[in-house]
Amino acid sequence: MADATLVLVHETEAACVDRLLRQGFRPEPAAEIASYLAQSTDLAPALPRLEAACAAHGLRFQAVTLDDFAFHPPRLDPARTVVWTLTDGIAYFAGSLAPALARFAGHATIGAEASVFALCQDKFRSGAVLSALGLPLPATALARNGEWLSPPEALAGASGYFVKPNRLGAKIGIWSDSRTDDLGHALELSRRIHAAYRDDAVVQAYVPGSNLRASFLDVDGRADLARMGIWTVETGADFQTMADSLALYGETGAAARAEGRYVEPTVTDLRVTAPAAAGEVAAIARRLMRGLDIRDVFSMDLRLSEEGRPTLIEFEICPGLPCFDFRSYVEAEWRMDLAEAMARTAARRLADISVRA
Repeated sequence: MADATLVLVHETEAACVDRLLRQGFRPEPAAEIASYLAQSTDLAPALPRLEAACAAHGLRFQAVTLDDFAFHPPRLDPARTVVWTLTDGIAYFAGSLAPALARFAGHATIGAEASVFALCQDKFRSGAVLSALGLPLPATALARNGEWLSPPEALAGASGYFVKPNRLGAKIGIWSDSRTDDLGHALELSRRIHAAYRDDAVVQAYVPGSNLRASFLDVDGRADLARMGIWTVETGADFQTMADSLALYGETGAAARAEGRYVEPTVTDLRVTAPAAAGEVAAIARRLMRGLDIRDVFSMDLRLSEEGRPTLIEFEICPGLPCFDFRSYVEAEWRMDLAEAMARTAARRLADISVRA
């Protein structure tokens, strides 16, 4: 597979902050928003190892910033190039532009076709699609700056509410009081979200239980969901806040590690502790993959009730690859480091393309 190439497209925290400041955001929320891109920061030290792993599998490797990919795209053979988008985004981040540009240039992509990258960045719209696929989701309403955009009657019967930004991830805009029993406070949280981030808020029926993280990387091309990692994530609290997340990743996480304040959540294999529940999570993943034609890599956040029933909260096609959960999953399930697993996945994807051609 000589001259075959893996292009890793990434958006940097600094570029995002600069763009948000030009749009009039204050420095603090701009930095909070850009923290979603921390995996670009965290993966940078591993790029030489990734390049070496790609070379061992007959691939050239190019790490390209999103701006360069958009305005100075590399001249590569479409039949021998696969594009891996590190971070998605349609609003505050622009990563979902990369798979669209790759499609325009005729390059294959890791993950899914271009429109799905954009869908998963909008919690309200993606929730409607996932609900239509019959997946178990919390009841959800949409609010903007204290006003309902969708009927709040959808939340009737909820025992409580959870409020978060509609188009932001990485726990941005999630505070210690984001779980509330008061629908009026939920609307107040939507005002706070709008003031800080100019985003709508999803108000969801609160799902009691524990946090689950399901991660999948199709290294060998078998799409075998028995190789999916399904873990209970224990942080010592009911849910992670933005402050918790900032202490794990990017520049803030690096400072926490240097100061000895870095504490990774504890993860437990659900297939061992609750195999029946793990089977239900795998069934959700299978329907998600088939319904949206997702391949290669994805992750899901879920809540698991005390009765062992999982509820899907959201999904990602661009999971945080160097984050503790995905990195640990790869090492535990595939018995290799992240760079080797990425190189093998890319080489396998290109081999699949050449076979079909």
